[in-house]
Amino acid sequence: MVYRFIILSDEIDNFRRDITIDSDATFFDLHNAILDSVGYAKDQMASFFICDKDWSKKTEITLIEMDSNPEEDNYIMENVRLGEFLEDERQRLLYVFDYLADRSFFMELREVITGKNQKKAKVVRSEGDAPAQMSSMEDMDLTSSTSMPGLDEDFFDDTINLDEYDEEDFGDLMEGNPFDNY
Repeated sequence: MVYRFIILSDEIDNFRRDITIDSDATFFDLHNAILDSVGYAKDQMASFFICDKDWSKKTEITLIEMDSNPEEDNYIMENVRLGEFLEDERQRLLYVFDYLADRSFFMELREVITGKNQKKAKVVRSEGDAPAQMSSMEDMDLTSSTSMPGLDEDFFDDTINLDEYDEEDFGDLMEGNPFDNY
């Protein structure tokens, strides 16, 4: 079986990667295919999270062993085949590529192609530039009002009346499926 994943970013609207990969490949193979498709270095921590339809994280599959608790299952990318956790179209995953800033790619298993095999992962669609691999928090001096125009001691006013706002002001940020447009 071959899986086709769609990969999106909440940071860059026109970013998209479609990757096909064999269901017998490991999560490590998919990890490398993603990094290659966006030009990221392979020296950073990363994890996949199998998610439910509301993007709630369920099962984590890590790059290296991170938990020494023998009572919990630990899944390492190199040891876990995609087919062990994925079988249904529309399955959602998060690929966390920047642990410090909790930045991720949103992924969906868009298509399961039965009766075919594929030796190596392939990028079958590539649109837009990927976001920077690591956020640059060190470039910002948050203690200085000159680092961010308009930010001074009056910026944080604690007199906000939440009763002035209703649901319409905020909306549901995760309403709908972001993959419906693809």
